[in-house]
Amino acid sequence: MKQEDKDKKIALVAGAGPAGLTAAYELLKKSDIQPIVVEATNVIGGISQTVKYKGNRMDIGGHRFFSKSSTIMEWWNNVMPIQGKNSKDDILLGNNSKPMQNGGPDPETSDRVMLYRDRVSRIFFLRKFFDYPISLKFSTFANMGLWRTIKSGVGYIYSQLFKLEENSLENFYINRFGRPLYNLFFEGYTEKVWGIHPSKLGADWGSQRVKGLSVYAILKDAITKPFMKDDIEQKKVETSLIEQFIYPKLGPGQLWEIVADDIDQMGGEIKMQHEVVRINVENNKVTSVECRLADGSTENIPCDHLLSTMPIKDLVAAISGIEIPEEVKQIASELPYRDFITVGLLLDRMKIKNETKIKTYAGRVPDTWIYIQERDVKVGRLQVFNNWSPYLVEEYENKMFIGLEYFCNEGDELWRMDDDSFIKMAIDELVKIDIIEPDAVLDATRVKIKKAYPAYFGSYYSLDKVRKFLDTIENLYCLGRNGQHRYNNMDHSMMTAMVAVDNITTGNSDKSAIWSVNTENEYHEEK
Repeated sequence: MKQEDKDKKIALVAGAGPAGLTAAYELLKKSDIQPIVVEATNVIGGISQTVKYKGNRMDIGGHRFFSKSSTIMEWWNNVMPIQGKNSKDDILLGNNSKPMQNGGPDPETSDRVMLYRDRVSRIFFLRKFFDYPISLKFSTFANMGLWRTIKSGVGYIYSQLFKLEENSLENFYINRFGRPLYNLFFEGYTEKVWGIHPSKLGADWGSQRVKGLSVYAILKDAITKPFMKDDIEQKKVETSLIEQFIYPKLGPGQLWEIVADDIDQMGGEIKMQHEVVRINVENNKVTSVECRLADGSTENIPCDHLLSTMPIKDLVAAISGIEIPEEVKQIASELPYRDFITVGLLLDRMKIKNETKIKTYAGRVPDTWIYIQERDVKVGRLQVFNNWSPYLVEEYENKMFIGLEYFCNEGDELWRMDDDSFIKMAIDELVKIDIIEPDAVLDATRVKIKKAYPAYFGSYYSLDKVRKFLDTIENLYCLGRNGQHRYNNMDHSMMTAMVAVDNITTGNSDKSAIWSVNTENEYHEEK
């Protein structure tokens, strides 16, 4: 710590993902409190990192930058302004026809710039493409066939007349789409993602992520879309139906790396490969945090506040100096997570071609990502990094870089497979469903991410007891996706950090507003 900062109060921030970095940034902007960010890995951005591989870049999970909160949109724009000229992707991709006249940077001459993107994502099922979210176009019914279409229509009408109790994610979907459509487009994919049948998953996940999505919402969107104001915030559009977003030129990790640099320049500290192993509590206040470094040594950092984005399971296990009820320990230790593996494939071509009306470079598919709902393969989703940003792929004109996403549990069969075997399996799966040809693969890599998705089953339903205990520690604030065990979007995670900083700077001891981000009816709109 710098000499002149020794008399300042210290806020230790556990985790250098979106929530942790936003907290540090806001503290430096709004207070005299000195933030020290400790990150267990050597990577900035958490799941919002960008992985670099031989000149190419991979977005882990796919991150659209959009928010119905003007505060978040302005925050991003202050860090990375939106492009001011039509960029390389307009020429090579062709699905971004919006003229840029906002005076922002030119992506061809500046890296610190957000691209304006048109979202294209579809479902691959029955070896055919369906719109995502499911549309009511003729092509949808043609691909489904007459009998499936009739069953789906009857099933939807029945679901509107006889509502089920929404005590599971299965019933949540059936109430909005009917059982036949649920069986076709939601049941198998959801089980692939979470490793558990939707009947055993809580409706909370649906109400948080897709609560406004339904057949009615799709119809309404189709009718009102031509009359909507062209606004990147899209405040009146159901989140799952949003078609435009902004995106950092070099991937989401680029933005968070810039934020980390800004934090350093403003006087904050970021300590990489500092794993929190002990949180010392006295008189219901955190007094210091002990970290394990890469060489095995430890560093004890005194602090006046602790803002934690750590998984709650690890947070509770690290707390020392205060009696923790056995029930709280058990609930926290059993909180479920879903882990994540991405295989990056560098290709010279894809077998599937562009059959849409969207103009694309060399007839390539226009999708940013494709949901793979075929039940005879394990892959869950496919990203086309060229379509997120042409700047992610070193030789965009001649090559394609795609990501195959797999959902698993740490320690299971998929997680234990060696890289070569896993990559071979991934290639074989895409060949099997006619997406690529085996000789199209030029190079490949694999990335594993632990605790990518907090899951909504098991001891999750007793989480309130853990929260109640954690809130008794006066200067502890739980932020972000893993910090609250909530499947937040990036903007929600950032907002938890902003609300926590407001609490600290105003002396507000009520933490309920932090926990309530993304639980209100407005979704993530500002009140």
